[in-house]
Amino acid sequence: MNTSSVIYFDNAATTYPKPESVLEATEQCLRYYCGNAGRGAHALAMKSAETVFEAREKLALMFGTTAENVVFTLNTTYALNMAIKGITSRGDHVIISNMEHNSVLRPVARLARDRKISYDVFEAYNTSQRLSTKDITSNIMKMLRPNTRAVICTHSSNVCSYSLPIGEIGAFCHRHGLLFVVDAAQSAGHLPINMELDCIDVLCMPAHKGLYSPQGVGIMLLRQGLTLDTLVEGGNGVNSLDLSMGVLHPERYEGGTLCTPAIAGLCAGLDFIENLGTDRIKKHESALWSRAYDRLCGIGNVKIYDDHMGSVLLFNIGEIPSDTVGKSLSNSGFCLRTGYHCAPLAHKALGTPNGGAVRIGLGLFNTFDEIDSLCDKIHEISRHSL
Repeated sequence: MNTSSVIYFDNAATTYPKPESVLEATEQCLRYYCGNAGRGAHALAMKSAETVFEAREKLALMFGTTAENVVFTLNTTYALNMAIKGITSRGDHVIISNMEHNSVLRPVARLARDRKISYDVFEAYNTSQRLSTKDITSNIMKMLRPNTRAVICTHSSNVCSYSLPIGEIGAFCHRHGLLFVVDAAQSAGHLPINMELDCIDVLCMPAHKGLYSPQGVGIMLLRQGLTLDTLVEGGNGVNSLDLSMGVLHPERYEGGTLCTPAIAGLCAGLDFIENLGTDRIKKHESALWSRAYDRLCGIGNVKIYDDHMGSVLLFNIGEIPSDTVGKSLSNSGFCLRTGYHCAPLAHKALGTPNGGAVRIGLGLFNTFDEIDSLCDKIHEISRHSL
């Protein structure tokens, strides 16, 4: 496949292309020092360990925690499973939003199906009215029970550009003695997040989306003083004679070998974001979104499902199934994602039809010319459908 002719709009799934500095850092690790971090005192293992620690420090500084509370996982889904299953005990009740991805919904539903916990879904989004922060916290309040343990919610939706007021939700949680777990899969690198200021107890995110880093590593950040139950057990490089994972952070949660090349790329990705600034990234993506929104609003039978400005835009063309639109766009060299995007709750809240919708996922490296080319093709498909 000739990828040079591809126009990529699937950044909500994973960003592409990656910055040159990220590619170089990943390659340098693979070529010159890819030992097993924390698994030896020889030079290559120590160099890998330095890279891993550097990434922890950068993440801690960017998101408002400490390096020992930065846990590396396989991906965001794995981090959220660790968080949800690590904070809950039998008999607990948790509250999630109606905009959640399956990475929150499925582990919560599984625990409920096994009769370990119960859960309720609060309304964070409504197509008929814009909910205020007071509306949202009031909706959470209605769900509270004596055994409520935590509120777990996304920061930004993966199917539209709607974001929840996590700072206010976090403050509400702490006033009521609840833990607050945030899925930052779509917001890390796009929007400012500070665990201390936003009263977040556990923050989960990917490296490969808004941090412009390789696939293969997710991140779970913990509030200082919070200890979770473990999800997996195995070798973690410390206290090998102990049958438990121990109490040291982050080793308690990191059974098995870390993906050091991806973490090396993450170090470079974090520098890239820091040097550029999330404000600049947000401004560019918002400008692209506005261009796409204005162009698509001019096409009579295109339906857009939300008008919050950001990096994600969801639409359908008349009665054409989303996957048919997606195939037509793909045949013309456009990369988008169709269907339900692993977020049935969000699609239900947005009111999409059977088959879901087409998602435009914008990124820093997209251009206005690419937006125009995409909208021209959507217009062409629209005309043929009339």
